[in-house]
Amino acid sequence: MSMMQECIEACSAAAMSATMCADADAAEGMGRCASLCTNTADVATTMMRMMMRPAGYDMGVMTSMMTACMTMGEACAAECAMHADMSEHCRICASACTAMVEACRSAMSSMQTAS
Repeated sequence: MSMMQECIEACSAAAMSATMCADADAAEGMGRCASLCTNTADVATTMMRMMMRPAGYDMGVMTSMMTACMTMGEACAAECAMHADMSEHCRICASACTAMVEACRSAMSSMQTAS
């Protein structure tokens, strides 16, 4: 359960930083980055909410969602990393997304071991 808590917190941090980054990117005319950040925030929030409902836990669905969350986080981190030198919000977002991917990977590993 502690691994799930770490993943929930990482998803929350990624969702918040991606939302702030998307808002800043829109003002700077960085449409692709803003779009990836917005999608990442949505996926991270959904993942977090699913993990907070243990009664509805389904291994297949959770694994698919975590895979989607990691894929989206990796794409967002890569895009934001390209702008990290010139944009603090992109640097923070890239870092939060990378942490989320790592936390999801660890949680998924723990779930598969427990099942």
